[in-house]
Amino acid sequence: MNEGLKKIALIPAYKPDKEMTDIIQKLREHDFLVVVVNDGSGSEFDSLFESAAAYADILTHRVNRGKGEALKTGLNYIKDNFNATYTVVTVDADGQHRINDIVRVCDAAEKNPEALILGSRKFDRNVPLRSRIGNTVTRFVYRLTTGSSVSDTQTGLRAYSDRLIGRMSEVEGSRYEYEMNVLMEAVGSGIRIVEVWIETVYINDNSSSHFNTVRDSYRIYREILRFSASSLLSFLADYLLFCSFSSLTGMIVFSNISARVFSSVLNYTINKKLVFRSKSGTVQSATKYFLLAAVILICNTFLLKALTFAGMNSYLAKILTEALLFTLSYFVQHSFIFRKEHKSA
Repeated sequence: MNEGLKKIALIPAYKPDKEMTDIIQKLREHDFLVVVVNDGSGSEFDSLFESAAAYADILTHRVNRGKGEALKTGLNYIKDNFNATYTVVTVDADGQHRINDIVRVCDAAEKNPEALILGSRKFDRNVPLRSRIGNTVTRFVYRLTTGSSVSDTQTGLRAYSDRLIGRMSEVEGSRYEYEMNVLMEAVGSGIRIVEVWIETVYINDNSSSHFNTVRDSYRIYREILRFSASSLLSFLADYLLFCSFSSLTGMIVFSNISARVFSSVLNYTINKKLVFRSKSGTVQSATKYFLLAAVILICNTFLLKALTFAGMNSYLAKILTEALLFTLSYFVQHSFIFRKEHKSA
C-alpha cells in the first residue's frame, strides 16, 4: 500500500450477518484500512464484532442512533486518528457492494479529491419494487429542489478525500436522511458530484434493509415538506390579500406588490425559525431573503402581467405564477440564505 495515500473503508453496521466479516477481509486484501461502527446491534452480535476486530477498528454505540450518526462517529474517529492524505469509502455492511466496485469508487475519489463520488446503481426490472419506487421519488425531489440530477440518491457506496471529511462529519441528519442531506449540501457548497456505475445487487430481495418506509421517508423529505407547508401558508395569506386588494382597487400590480410584502415577512420568519432552523444573523439572512423576495417579486409581477395580458383569469394566473417560482425560492433559501455553515477540516 502507498503509505502516502491511505484507503479507509467506513462501515456502519446494525445487526449485521456474516457477510460483514467477509467484506472486511476482502477489503484488507485490497489494502484498505477498515473502521466499523456497531450502531447498537445488541449483545447477541458481540461475537460477530469480536471476529471483525481482528481486521478492523470497531467503534460502538450502546444504543441504536441511526446510520447518519454511525457514519459521523466513524468520520470523526478517522479525522482524529489518521493523518492526511487519505480517501474514505463508505460501505454497507450487508455485502451488497462488490469489492471491485468499492475499489473503482475509491480510485475515482483519489483522482478527484475535491469531488463526492457516488457508486450509482442502474434501476432495472430486477430491482425490488420498493427500492425502485423509493429511488425514483427521491431522484425527482432532489432534481426539483436543487436543479441537479443524480441517478442514485440512495446509494450507500460513496467516497471522498480527507479534504471533504470535515464537511461530511457536520451534515445534519441522524438516520437515512443524512445521505440525502449530504447530496443537498454538496450542491449548496459547490462540491462536484461524480457518479461511477456499479453492479446492482439485492440479497434476498433486500430483506435485510432496516429502512422504514414511512418513518425514514418522512425524515428524508421533512425539510422539503416543512418548506412546502410554509410556502402554502404564505401563499394563502398572499393570495387572500391579493384578492382583497384587487377587488377594492382593481389594480393588479399594486395588489400583487402589497400582498407580497406582507406574505414575505411571514414566510421569512417561518423559514428561518421552523423550516431551516438557521442560526445565521437576522440582519444577514434577512438582507439576502428580501433581496431574493424582490427578484422573485419582479419575476412574479412580469409573469402575472403577461399571463393576464394573454387573457388568463387573474386569480388563476396568480396560482400558476406562484407554482412556477416555488422551486427557485426553495433552492436559493436552502443553498444560500439559510445555509448551514461548516468548519474546515
